[in-house]
Amino acid sequence: MTGPADDLDRIMAVMQAAFDPAYGEAWTRRQVEDALILGNCYHRLIAPNGQPPAPGEAACGFFLSRTGFEEEELLLLAVIPSARGQGLGRKLLDRFAADAKTRAARQLFLEMRRDNPAGALYRSFGFVAVGERLNYYKTPDGSRLDAVTFSYQLK
Repeated sequence: MTGPADDLDRIMAVMQAAFDPAYGEAWTRRQVEDALILGNCYHRLIAPNGQPPAPGEAACGFFLSRTGFEEEELLLLAVIPSARGQGLGRKLLDRFAADAKTRAARQLFLEMRRDNPAGALYRSFGFVAVGERLNYYKTPDGSRLDAVTFSYQLK
């Protein structure tokens, strides 16, 4: 796993607080751990002051991404509810884009459920909807939700 040993714990704590269980969007600890072991997935944590948290300090947000040839996909981005509206999601997106550029990415992608309120953040950043997958996500209660794919061209 990349990063300090407690990063996985901090990611999972943020995920538990940030994702509504009704949608089934949160990843399991094993899924996150496996992604980080692969070597083409990256993460960043953020503290309330907008900086990386100090060792042992709780995080209030994170992103997890996967890189490929000239592109990077945002797999997860989360900020705990009590820290929302303070610009931390935007700071995480800025860091995601900057990190992706250092890995020679030219384009960013993300996918989310159609009615996800985070869509406003992504659109304000410059992401544009480029596709959809009907009935793509299955919620814990068995209902199906559409997914929207977004793209952002790095400059």
